[in-house]
Amino acid sequence: MGFISKSIRTVVLGELITGMALTLNYMFRRKVTINYPYEKGPLSPRFRGEHALRRYPNGEERCIACKLCEAICPAQAITIEAEPRDDGSRRTTRYDIDMTKCIYCGYCEEACPVDAIVEGPNFEFATETREELMYDKTKLLANGDRWEIELGERLKQDAPYR
Repeated sequence: MGFISKSIRTVVLGELITGMALTLNYMFRRKVTINYPYEKGPLSPRFRGEHALRRYPNGEERCIACKLCEAICPAQAITIEAEPRDDGSRRTTRYDIDMTKCIYCGYCEEACPVDAIVEGPNFEFATETREELMYDKTKLLANGDRWEIELGERLKQDAPYR
C-alpha cells in the first residue's frame, strides 16, 4: 500500500501542491519583516550593548572608583586609575575599556554598587579602526549622557529581578 500511495503522490506532484498551499497560506498573513535601518525591533531590558558611564542628576559622575568592575572583568578589558579629591571622596581619573577585549558578559554592571557602568541599548557602534574601540572616560560619559533616559528606564524595568 505504501508503494502505490507514494507513486500517486509522485505523479500528481503532491509535495509541490503542499508547498504551494503553504506559500499561499503565508501570503495572506500579517508580515513580520521590519525595514531595519528605519524600524528597529524591541530590545530586552537586559540587552547588553555599548558601555556607558552614568551621572547623578546633579551632573556628578557616579563612579566611586571602587574598582570592582575592573576586578571582576574576566577579559581584563577595564583599566581604572583613581585619586582622592579635596572633599575626601575618591573619583576616577582614568576609566578605560578596551571594547575589542570585552565579551559583553555584564559582570561589570552587576558588580557596580552605584550603577555607574552599564551596558546600554546601542548595538550599532561599528568602527573603521581598532583605536576607535578603545573607550576612555570622556567617551563613556558621553554615551551615558546620550542614552540616560533609556538606561534609567531599562534599570527600572530590570530592578525587580536584581
